[in-house]
Amino acid sequence: MADLMEDPIAGASAAQAAGKKSHPKKVRVVPESLKKFREIHAAAEAGGPPEKIAAQKAKGKLTARERIAYLVDEGSFQELGLLMESRCTDFGIKDKHIKGDGVIVGFGRVNGRLAGIFSEDFTQLGGSLGRTHADKIAKLMDMAAQARVPVIGILDSGGARIQEGVDSLDGYGEVFYRNTKYSGVVPQISVIVGPCAGGAVYSPALTDFVFMVKGMSNMFVTGPEVVKAATGEEVDFETLGGSMTHASKSGVCHFVANSEPDCFRQVKELVGFLPQNRYEAPPAQDTKDPADRKVALMEKLCEVDPRKPYRVNHIIWWLSDDHKFLEVHHDFAKNIVVGFIRLGGQVVGVIANNPAHMAGALDINGSDKAARFIRFLNNFNIPILTLVDVPGYWPGVAQEHGGIIRHGAKLLYAYAEATVPKVTLVLRKAYGGAYIAMSSKFMGGDINFSLPSAEIAVMGPRGAVEILYSKQIKEAKEEDREALRAKLAKEYSDKFASPYQTASTGSLDEVIEPAQARSRLIGAFRILSGKRRPGEHTHTGNIPL
Repeated sequence: MADLMEDPIAGASAAQAAGKKSHPKKVRVVPESLKKFREIHAAAEAGGPPEKIAAQKAKGKLTARERIAYLVDEGSFQELGLLMESRCTDFGIKDKHIKGDGVIVGFGRVNGRLAGIFSEDFTQLGGSLGRTHADKIAKLMDMAAQARVPVIGILDSGGARIQEGVDSLDGYGEVFYRNTKYSGVVPQISVIVGPCAGGAVYSPALTDFVFMVKGMSNMFVTGPEVVKAATGEEVDFETLGGSMTHASKSGVCHFVANSEPDCFRQVKELVGFLPQNRYEAPPAQDTKDPADRKVALMEKLCEVDPRKPYRVNHIIWWLSDDHKFLEVHHDFAKNIVVGFIRLGGQVVGVIANNPAHMAGALDINGSDKAARFIRFLNNFNIPILTLVDVPGYWPGVAQEHGGIIRHGAKLLYAYAEATVPKVTLVLRKAYGGAYIAMSSKFMGGDINFSLPSAEIAVMGPRGAVEILYSKQIKEAKEEDREALRAKLAKEYSDKFASPYQTASTGSLDEVIEPAQARSRLIGAFRILSGKRRPGEHTHTGNIPL
């Protein structure tokens, strides 16, 4: 017993000090229990059988652990539930002793900041969700919410595990419930890197942001074969539920990547703009870009005809710190642009009409896109910058029958509900109800600016004179009518659409020098920085719109 308690290093030192011969080192015998632990641990970490891993690689896909390694800081991942197994006793699943049950869960650091992460393993039972699989995810989400850190899910799954019957469906219920319960509490991000079918699609749809990879990701409630059997339509996986389908048509996908490494790079970039939870402000960042940098492009904008298109992205790039802009939903509802920038080092969410597409008019999809993004910003204490250049709502039977009234109201509700700092800049035109919807003063805009060339009115000057002076125009000679229209439009614009007239009533706070737009916006947000302390706002969640 004394030998076991003796310090071998101290003992050796004492022997050498006494001039005694040191005995040769004994070979350390690894205890059987430790051997067994290491074997079980190594087998569990290996994932599925070699042939399944080879099949995954043959498709050009990373393994579940490789994906986590791309996402987290090296050596930072702490796994939980590695040895958990399925409780299913049917179809020989229990006898296989599959460690982890097809999902890896744990906590790691993404650019130094802690996040809860789960990664489904397609090499184990096709990544299908059984009850243990669901329990691991649910426990992770509970712990992440308690620790107040984001949840990032990496999905590559065949869907519900049919061998477990209703247990697997109940497992999805556990996950969906937590997606909803923690919505607006901690950011939730879904990364689709394989199939995601049936009920499995609703968990990503409940999260804040969805990433997909071209040629690899698929999401659909019913697959091509079921579609053909039910409706007779023939469609392939990519057309039915591929990345570009969901990025451009359905709006389910927010970001599309060309490869898995590119996808995880984008995830890390997004996380850099987000607070850890609703009780924190978004992370500030030092910048060498001067707050008083002049924006000459804004002066050029004042010279552009109100009817000519331009990409509003250029305006956003020039206003932002270091000309950096992370656009969200790039391919969906292009008439409105949303995303993240920094102004004076502070994170700001941008909502901007885009005259390069549909003249920047509001429609059903654009209203939904902007409204949900505004709600996310409000949930997580991110100030809102609105850049306005809107001719109105997009006309047409399809829009009216599709519910533009109902969908447009979502945008109004989101802006009115938001209590974060809201700064608005009218770039060129703001007509009718769309002017009201785009964070106007009496919809709760805190500080509202305008460029000198902006037009703010019930409708465009040319449309207005056709109504107000229809008799006068009709009575004029045909060759004189166009000149008369132009003259009357100019008079109407000067009297009723001028930003100075709008400012005189208090609907605008100030008409600003165009080149000073960046410094004025930064100054406005600094004034409003104490408007709301994180966590004091009412918890509403980020309901899919």
